[in-house]
Amino acid sequence: MTTLITERLTLKPVAPGDLDELVALWSDPAFATTIFPAPLSSEDVWFRLLRDIGHWQALGYGNWTLRETATGDNVGSVGVLDYHRIMTPTFDAPELGWGVAPRFQGRGLAFEALTAVLAWCDGTLNAPRTVCMIAPDNAPSHALAARAGYERYADTPYKGSPMVLLERLAGYRSAVASH
Repeated sequence: MTTLITERLTLKPVAPGDLDELVALWSDPAFATTIFPAPLSSEDVWFRLLRDIGHWQALGYGNWTLRETATGDNVGSVGVLDYHRIMTPTFDAPELGWGVAPRFQGRGLAFEALTAVLAWCDGTLNAPRTVCMIAPDNAPSHALAARAGYERYADTPYKGSPMVLLERLAGYRSAVASH
């Protein structure tokens, strides 16, 4: 399992020791409801954590816990995923997902983490593209995805909610990332 280091963050694969912080994050409505209809219970978070650990074991990639290197504070997560989502069109490339705790938003940390993970994807997975899905009204995630080089390619329902599907070609380098 791979640890990534950026200027301000340490990205480590999720681990059982992250549980309490993940429960706090996913029970926060300001965070959870940008992704799900309601905050998650501690039981749901435990099952997500087990899924994420298994993802690393089975595929060699998954969700990283983001920590501020200077403080050790849990910032959120970013991951490379293969969830076999049932939707049309189906995802035929590694999926990227991310989330940053509200108190850390607006500081460029999500972009810093996403840039590191995309560089890892380009260098390690050798996938020609990556994909993501974002709710139509999640403007901050759409802005982050565009900044990282994602472009809309489809709209589809997923579990009864509208979603925008985006893709990024491998090797994309944004003007912001190169400075």
